[in-house]
Amino acid sequence: MSKSVLDASALLAFLNKETRHERVGEAIANYVMSAVNMSETIAKLIEVGMPQKEIELVLAYLSCEVKSFELEDAIATAKLRQLTRSLGLSLGDRACLALGVKLGLTVLTADRAWSSLTLGIPIEIVRS
Repeated sequence: MSKSVLDASALLAFLNKETRHERVGEAIANYVMSAVNMSETIAKLIEVGMPQKEIELVLAYLSCEVKSFELEDAIATAKLRQLTRSLGLSLGDRACLALGVKLGLTVLTADRAWSSLTLGIPIEIVRS
């Protein structure tokens, strides 16, 4: 299976065993994630009270390739703001999409609003 870019919402859907979480599980062995989206994921785990040691275990289990967020990524992310403003996409959402475009990879998300986007890459909604 080729690599995919994982959005925080998709990873959280997997961790919470939400509907269609199995699809994310299929991609877990071969995915990348923006440092911005990893930060979002960790923040949500902290928010629900997961202890730091447990978060570290989860991250070690996932063994995700985390891509740094550099100036060129910030510019690409900013350029998506106008296109995605009407959908209410966050900075993290746009960072994920910009990484998918940069790498030419399918993006997995649980955010249904992304289905209306046309960015030249496949966007797969993992939540029905």
